[in-house]
Amino acid sequence: MGSWLSSLFSNSEEHKILLLGLDNAGKTTILYYLALNEVVYTRPTIGSNFEELVHKNIKFQCWDIGGQENLRKSWSAYYADTSAVIFVVDSTDHERLSTTRKELFKIIADEKLSDTVCLVFANKMDIKTSMKPKQLIKALKLTEIKNHDWAIKPCCALTGEGLQEGWEWMANKIQEKKNEK
Repeated sequence: MGSWLSSLFSNSEEHKILLLGLDNAGKTTILYYLALNEVVYTRPTIGSNFEELVHKNIKFQCWDIGGQENLRKSWSAYYADTSAVIFVVDSTDHERLSTTRKELFKIIADEKLSDTVCLVFANKMDIKTSMKPKQLIKALKLTEIKNHDWAIKPCCALTGEGLQEGWEWMANKIQEKKNEK
């Protein structure tokens, strides 16, 4: 009852965000760049990382979950009450594109995520061998996503380039969905 009353008088809104993607895509680096506005060198995530970010008076509870094959089975435990999925793609990882596509489509097919926004961060754009967003749209078959608002945004987790633009798109889409209800 106390939390219900405090939410009545609170102006702050909260949304749960999941950062998902295969291992070594840059999820944790992106999370900490957004949280601290600096690069934090990371190790592979075993389990999850959590940060609360505030953007335009909106609190975002951000869960970064490890992307190793044995950890992907646990992703669904985090799906409840999620407003957006940020799917991070290593745009230099040509060999695992089919696995990346399979995991993304498995995520967005889950009923618990039926009302979520999907932002795809095409990370590592600073590397010469990176695929451009148009190539990734085709390779990942993103145009087949019909039941989610989605966008792909190029980025570089090490410089922060593209992160704010993607975050802004996601926050705006969440607000639009909220206003439609």
